[in-house]
Amino acid sequence: MAFASFKEVLTDGLKNGYAVGQFNVNNLEFLQAIVETAEEERSPVILGVSEGAMKYMNIEYTVAMAKAAAEKATVPVILHLDHGSSYQVVLKCIRAGFSSIMIDASHYPLEENIAKTKQVVDACHTLGIDVEGELGRIGGVEDDITVDEREATLARPEEAVRLVQETGIDALAPAIGSAHGLYKGDPELDFDRLAKIRDLTGVPLVLHGGSGIPDEDIRKAISLGVAKINVNTESQVAFTKKVRELLDKDPNLYDPRKYLGPAREAIKQVVREKIRLFGSNNRA
Repeated sequence: MAFASFKEVLTDGLKNGYAVGQFNVNNLEFLQAIVETAEEERSPVILGVSEGAMKYMNIEYTVAMAKAAAEKATVPVILHLDHGSSYQVVLKCIRAGFSSIMIDASHYPLEENIAKTKQVVDACHTLGIDVEGELGRIGGVEDDITVDEREATLARPEEAVRLVQETGIDALAPAIGSAHGLYKGDPELDFDRLAKIRDLTGVPLVLHGGSGIPDEDIRKAISLGVAKINVNTESQVAFTKKVRELLDKDPNLYDPRKYLGPAREAIKQVVREKIRLFGSNNRA
């Protein structure tokens, strides 16, 4: 089938109390693992592609692989730009065939975030492409942030209303205390803030930095309006661990299929666990 509707898939998740996983694609094995597991679990799935991954794989190859997977699949598959940094990058992805877009202007002041996000929404909605926006700063785990500084990075509910209403975004990723990468300890998510943003905006919410967040926090976030959760680091760690294990075990191993195949299976296990945790299995 063709790529599915980002807005329709997330709206169903919001309505029925589950979240759809965005699993980032870093190479062919990641793509295969993600879509195969979604098929087996009968789950909708979002293929996330960062600008770095797009440069590594080549944008044309990336879209061609994703289209081939979606056409073969019998579950909804979405190809989503992850953390698009500019209008120019967004246009490049639209032309290449991405089915939905995330524009990340969260590091700009609110007025500029609204203006840049609205520019992307206006272009995308004309073509029937849905858009995710971001508010607040979702940092990396290496960030050494004090309590007062942390408060300043989190999304403000009143600003979330403005971003949603003035841009027309289809989903919002508000910073509530999660981070990209590996956590040094358990993350401290601001659920009260999340609930207020849900109540005030009404749009599907997105949780970034989904790798390493405790299961109970994931479930609570979903109950408070999160309909999309991003996962990348855990898949990368599982993949690399299996490759390292096999090459350490047999220094003479040189056929990449003999270590990339098992590494692909390791990703599938991560994706399967997340799909079941998010409650999107048997929703396709």
